[in-house]
Amino acid sequence: MNVSPQPPAQPVEDVALALEQGWLPIREVARQTGVNAVTLRAWERRYGLIVPQRTPKGHRLFNADHVQRIQTILTWLNRGVPVSQVKQLIDNAQPVDDSVENEWQNLRQTLIQAIGQLAERRVDDVFNQAMALYPPRTLCEQLLLPLLKELEQRWQGQFGAQTERVFFHSWLRSKFGARMYHNNRQLNGPPLLLINHSDLPLEPHLWLSAWLASSADCPVEVFDWPLPTGELALAGEHLQPRAVLLYSSKALHLATLPKLLSGTHCPILIAGPTVCIHQAELSVLTQDTPQLVLAEDPLSAHQLLIQRGLL
Repeated sequence: MNVSPQPPAQPVEDVALALEQGWLPIREVARQTGVNAVTLRAWERRYGLIVPQRTPKGHRLFNADHVQRIQTILTWLNRGVPVSQVKQLIDNAQPVDDSVENEWQNLRQTLIQAIGQLAERRVDDVFNQAMALYPPRTLCEQLLLPLLKELEQRWQGQFGAQTERVFFHSWLRSKFGARMYHNNRQLNGPPLLLINHSDLPLEPHLWLSAWLASSADCPVEVFDWPLPTGELALAGEHLQPRAVLLYSSKALHLATLPKLLSGTHCPILIAGPTVCIHQAELSVLTQDTPQLVLAEDPLSAHQLLIQRGLL
C-alpha cells in the first residue's frame, strides 16, 4: 500500500531530509501538474484549495496527496467549474451550482465590453486576474476560444468591427508574444515552429497554439505570415524544429501543399478550420505522409503534440 510521506517535524529544520522523504518543492509540483507556481500560490492564498507544509523560511513543500488533489482540481476546472466553487465540490461533494456557466459568461462579457471600448488596460487586468487562477488549457477552453467565437458573431456587419478586431488581435499577439519571448530566453532545445498559413494577419488561434506550447516549457518560433513554397524546408534547415504547426482558418491551395511540405524532416501538424474544409483530401495526404497529422483547433493540436511526445 502506498503511504504518503508524513509531515516533517515542525518546524522543518532539515529541508534536504524532507526532500529525501518524498516531499516536493513547488517547482517540481508545477512540472508534474502543469500548473505554474503563481497559480498554485493563488489557489492556496485566495481559496485554501491546497495547504502545503512550510519551511522556516516560508518555502512550500508538497506530498503525493497534494499532487493528487491538484489533479482533482484540474478535473473540475476542465469541466468548466470556476475556481471559486471547486473547494466545496471536493470537500463536501456538493453538486455543481447553476451559476457555473454564468461566471465564465460574465467574464467573457466583461472582456467584450472592454474590447468594445478599446480599453487595453481593462482587458489586460481582467485577463491577468484569470491567468493567475487558471492553467493555460482551461483558460483557452473556457474563456478564450468561446470569447473569440462570440466576438466573431458580434463583428458580423457591425460598424467598428474591424477596429475592435485589430485592437483585440493586436493585444493578444503582444500579450502572448511577450510571454513567449521571455520563456524562450529560459528554455533550450529544438523549438516548435508555428506558421500562419492563411492571409489573415494576427491569426489569434495561431497565437493560442503557440502560448499553450510555450506554457508547457517548449521553445516556440512564430511566423505570422505564410511562407512561399520551398522556403519551409529552408526555415527547417536553420531552426531544426521538433515539429512544424501550420495553422490556417481558410481554404488551402492543395496543389502546392506536397511541394511545401517536401524537404521537411520533422513531424508536421496542419491545424485550424482548413482541416474541416479539406477533410477528405487531407486525410488521403496523411496516409501518404506518415509525419503529417491534423487538428481542428488549438486544444486538439496541443493534445496531439503531447501524445506524440513533442511537448
